[in-house]
Amino acid sequence: MSATLARVTIALLHGFAGDEHAWDAVPVPLGRTVKLPGHHAPIADSWEANLDLVAAELDDEVVVGYSLGARVALGLVATGRCNRAVLIGVNPGIADPTERAARAATDAAWARLLRERGMDAFVAAWQAQPLFASQARFPDRVAARHARRLDHDPELLARSLETMGVAAMPDYRAVVDLRVDLVAGAFDSKYLAIHAALPARSHHAIADCGHDPTLDQPAALSQLLFALFFP
Repeated sequence: MSATLARVTIALLHGFAGDEHAWDAVPVPLGRTVKLPGHHAPIADSWEANLDLVAAELDDEVVVGYSLGARVALGLVATGRCNRAVLIGVNPGIADPTERAARAATDAAWARLLRERGMDAFVAAWQAQPLFASQARFPDRVAARHARRLDHDPELLARSLETMGVAAMPDYRAVVDLRVDLVAGAFDSKYLAIHAALPARSHHAIADCGHDPTLDQPAALSQLLFALFFP
């Protein structure tokens, strides 16, 4: 075990509409899960205030985050709230105002779906996105994830989109540096391209994997995290 990490636990942050059980199949030495705001946990009215809520749950920890959790982890690094993070499928932020406005409109549409039609309709539409196409190979895992998503409060998830969506976060691309390791699935061409433009500590592609390694390839993700933290 690395001497520098021997006494440091690893905080695991799930993605949007996920929960702490997303990490159940990903054994991580010294790892513990943290609920994100709006996901069976209180939520504030701004990106920064929600970072405060997450930071209050940490104690001198390294952070590993997937998707929304990765963006939160990057925010924690950018604001000096943690010193090392592994980011899985991260969007580091939007600089172009037109692109940001378009993303805000998309997030608003998802929020309307949640409020007007509830969790059943939202979860079906969310899972049907091309981003998650590789998960069709694992119907039992998808069904279990689907069932847990239905337990969320649609209003809290809508507020998460409005206060923690990509359109609501700062552009952190300039602060991606040697404090950050980047991970994406080998099938996830969109995020592999995003990551390739960022000067991180290391870049990794998980074989035979789409956007969400916690579902597609949990064992390979666990092995990678072990190698990164306990060489």
